[in-house]
Amino acid sequence: MDYYSSQITKLIEELSKLPGVGSKSAQRLAFHIINMPQEQVERLAGAMTSAKANICYCKECFTLTDQEICPICGSKRRDHGMIMVVENTRDLAAYEKTGKYEGVYHVLHGAISPMLGIGPGDIRLKELMQRLQGEVREVIIATNSSLEGETTAMYISKLVKPTGIRVSRIASGVPVGGDLEYIDEVTLLRALEGRVEL
Repeated sequence: MDYYSSQITKLIEELSKLPGVGSKSAQRLAFHIINMPQEQVERLAGAMTSAKANICYCKECFTLTDQEICPICGSKRRDHGMIMVVENTRDLAAYEKTGKYEGVYHVLHGAISPMLGIGPGDIRLKELMQRLQGEVREVIIATNSSLEGETTAMYISKLVKPTGIRVSRIASGVPVGGDLEYIDEVTLLRALEGRVEL
């Protein structure tokens, strides 16, 4: 038996499909949205549809942006000879919050996971190797400390080392099995400063 009208039920169902949102949270969000002023709801809906329509991948690092080249890759103040490889845009944002990293990034959009059927061809490794044709001095591998992240780090290391470019891995300080997006800035900074050559 439905407790709510079909419109409310549909809204709750759609919200509960979002990651980390269970049925109770979806219900709270639905009623919050219903009680919001109409113009605020329209701004929220407009921001979602606009983001979906206008966000694309940066042509250099493949982070999400609304421009052809993201602000980091477009900055002349960044060190383009140092590339930090991360699994996703959230990890890039976590490092940017430290305010200490001055290089650029490369976003893989995943990690190698044979169990899930994700191989090297399914993430942005080919694009990384193309970027290394330029004046790159160092590749810092900042994948998560999970089995998939470690597998990806070792694979990248084996690809990059023959080119003569220095390859390093972020140091401990990042807990094993932890996701970078949930780690505080101080821990991330210590991991970056204590990176080791692979």
